Amino acid sequence: MKAPRSFYHLHPHLGDFGLRLVDPPTDSPLLHEWVTHPKAKYWMMQDASVADVLAEHEAIELHAGHFAYMGLYHYRARFLVEVYDPAQSELAGVYDPEQGDIGMHVLTAPSEQPIPGFTKGVMETVMHLLFDGFGAERVVVEPDAGNEAIHRLNEFVGFKPERAVRLKDKQALLSFCTRIDFERSAAKGVNA
Repeated sequence: MKAPRSFYHLHPHLGDFGLRLVDPPTDSPLLHEWVTHPKAKYWMMQDASVADVLAEHEAIELHAGHFAYMGLYHYRARFLVEVYDPAQSELAGVYDPEQGDIGMHVLTAPSEQPIPGFTKGVMETVMHLLFDGFGAERVVVEPDAGNEAIHRLNEFVGFKPERAVRLKDKQALLSFCTRIDFERSAAKGVNA
């Protein structure tokens, strides 16, 4: 899987979004703040140390089928995106990955002053990264079955739930989104 080093998306209402590969030594202290925040409970890193976060991102950096991106909004770090090859993950044991499948996780930073529509803008940006930057045919996600907020965001960009699956650390909702699903989604102004 060939990964772009960086990616830019101009959102029609929110403006500039960018993504760059995570630099583990530099970014780990900030990522530690994000993944240990109560809002990030589904990342299952509540008790992680900065060293744990650094080790996790160094491992991702060395893995040929896993990438972590620092998401920027108006050139400030505001979200994290992980992109992975489902065939090289535990998902390979619960469904048959197809050529062109790409997996994704996203986390927005905690914020004192929420920006209306921001998380939807992040999701749209991430989908553009996957379809335009990575050339995905289909995006697969496996959020915790109880994470209603992410289910709503996934639906907004066109994901269709397939079934609940048992993964090592959670009961997950396996969902898929093709480029056509994305183009027909509420994110694109279409009432699906």
